[in-house]
Amino acid sequence: MLDTIYVTRHGFRSNWTTDNDGNYSATIVSPTGIASDPPLAAYGVKQAKELTEHALTLDPKIERIYSSPFYRCLETINPFAEKLDLQILCDNGIGEWYGIARFDHPQPAAPEILHQFFPRVQTTYNPTIIPLTRGETFTEIHNRTAYAVAKIITDIDREWKENGTGPRAIIMVAHAASCIAIGRALIGDENADIRTGTCSLSTYHPIPDTNWRGKGVTGGWEQIANGDCSFLSGGEERHWWFNGDESWDFQVVKEGINSTEGGLTAAIEDGIKEGAIGGPGTLPEAGKAEATVEEKEKVKERCNM
Repeated sequence: MLDTIYVTRHGFRSNWTTDNDGNYSATIVSPTGIASDPPLAAYGVKQAKELTEHALTLDPKIERIYSSPFYRCLETINPFAEKLDLQILCDNGIGEWYGIARFDHPQPAAPEILHQFFPRVQTTYNPTIIPLTRGETFTEIHNRTAYAVAKIITDIDREWKENGTGPRAIIMVAHAASCIAIGRALIGDENADIRTGTCSLSTYHPIPDTNWRGKGVTGGWEQIANGDCSFLSGGEERHWWFNGDESWDFQVVKEGINSTEGGLTAAIEDGIKEGAIGGPGTLPEAGKAEATVEEKEKVKERCNM
């Protein structure tokens, strides 16, 4: 039976930007040709190697890989897949989160294309669910990810029941938002503080549900490790969280505000208000909006705004 789920976030990536019309541009051209699908930065490649060395020591041993289909996630886990001769199952259900927009967000490359870069990508795997192309609310990203995780677990349980064999331990390679949503879905706490540093590793084990009366034994999961980064030479970096003041992938939407600048700059200048919607991602370091003028200027310089 499945008794361990490991969850990791991709390594330190190169950057991209988005204008108010949904036009994406990348600092480094993506091998897939999709601007919002950047490769890892050199530092992220180093992190991926450190993750691989650590993952090889895990017990129980990872026997199956589920990954977001974005290039940076595949580049992160591919060295490990090669070491253990494992296939990579690309599942959009644990893919990137984009906030609600007036335009369609870029979609990841098809498995057939990704297979050209990463031959271990399985082209016949059917993803559990495809995210909405115009983005998701906070509730929708959590629901989408919960559905994907439940479907993956159910399919593995069925595999064990029908064949008497299957993976005991799997790893899911995702993004900051989806790593948080995966963890919250597994432990059943929608407000859980899940650590999401780049190449961090969280571990979950099943626990029996002893409150079986009236519903049967359904089980649950407990978190054994929360975003462990002890094996990374740089420790925890680029932690990100749902806090209402993320760096957005597009112009922040606020009632009563008609800002001409997008991203975190608009959020800083106008003040983030309840109801602002968006997705993680264009700043070198995501997190809380800076509180001082000096910090604001640094953010502007980093964003080339």
